[in-house]
Amino acid sequence: MSKKLNIGLFGFGVVGQGLYDIIKTKHLNLEIVKIAIKDSHKQRTLPAHLFTTERDELLNNPEINTIVELINDTEAAFDIVSRALSSGKNVVSASKKMIAIHLNELIALQHKHGTSLLYEGAVCGSIPIIRNLEEYYDNELLHSISGIFNGSSNYILSKGFNENMDYDTALKQAQDLGFAETDPTSDVGGFDAKYKLVIAAAHAYGVVVKPEDVFNLGIQNLSAHDLQYAREKNLKIKLVPAAKELDEHHVALFVLPKFVNEKEFLYNVEYEYNGVIVQAAFADQQFFFGKGAGGHPTGSAVLSDIAALRYDYQYEYKKAKERDGLNFTNNIELNIYLRYEDESLVEALNFAHIHERYYSGSYKFVIGKINLQNLVDNQELILISRAFVAFADQLSGVSLASEVKQAAEAF
Repeated sequence: MSKKLNIGLFGFGVVGQGLYDIIKTKHLNLEIVKIAIKDSHKQRTLPAHLFTTERDELLNNPEINTIVELINDTEAAFDIVSRALSSGKNVVSASKKMIAIHLNELIALQHKHGTSLLYEGAVCGSIPIIRNLEEYYDNELLHSISGIFNGSSNYILSKGFNENMDYDTALKQAQDLGFAETDPTSDVGGFDAKYKLVIAAAHAYGVVVKPEDVFNLGIQNLSAHDLQYAREKNLKIKLVPAAKELDEHHVALFVLPKFVNEKEFLYNVEYEYNGVIVQAAFADQQFFFGKGAGGHPTGSAVLSDIAALRYDYQYEYKKAKERDGLNFTNNIELNIYLRYEDESLVEALNFAHIHERYYSGSYKFVIGKINLQNLVDNQELILISRAFVAFADQLSGVSLASEVKQAAEAF
């Protein structure tokens, strides 16, 4: 029989309200005892006695055995989660940035205190990718994990490609609909996708990588030229995080826009939807599709974690125990499309090979092979130069599998 969960909920925004909406339709062995909020003056749909602005009312309440953390303050979230785990309370969180930054510490706290932290809702909303990596793929060799992890950037790209909407208008629409934040940097810059990738890679490969070590370049420099080029080649542009195992000792992680063709799963993932592709040695290619944001989709993932805690479920981090010696690296060659203005940028990037160049007024691009570390070293220059970079294996005549194989052979 499941145990009774008495929940202390931090945050009653879109996801918090979505979670509550779902819970009240179910007959589960759980109760929301108290909800911590930041603004006590905001009108709420629930009785006032349920709310407090004091976090200690939840953390120090012995009747509360489960904390659900759904706030957008990274360091406050870590303080809440770490204190809860240390005091014997299990935790469910959807704070992807907090988890990615502090993952090693959070794993250590769980082991030390025998508590459980679950965070399915932190990675791709309603898509159950973390539990699948933990359980279904626990004995599987995974060649790669990639996909569309951020609905805001995908919405903007869909609007631009499908409706010829300019970038600024598409961004404003995404913000008005609640898909993008007032400061969209995390979404369009690839940071949000990177945090999710770091978390997923920990479960897929047992490697915990610091987010600041992972290269991310977003869509903020996208132009109409880039979209037109994609149309001419019958391709679409998607912002794609990827984790790839190169050999027994090395795994690479990066976030880049990517050209995809109509035969690829991601080609038809549009607007606020997410998609995750797992390339496995034995199960081959598998695809997960669903809404990556929103109160009810993310709330459903949070509720799934809460329900699992009724039966004392916890992540085992199996790959971390089994895979000694697997290290993160940026030493991988990628085929990229670079649209640029200043020739000095091409020189600085030091392409290993350029197999296509194009010049036409203000529109210039090159396609060729480059070491990922060269992109890392010149990231600021790329952004300042208003250049656009996209992973372009579709334009090289070389498959992604061949690219990974060649990179592995370089070690």
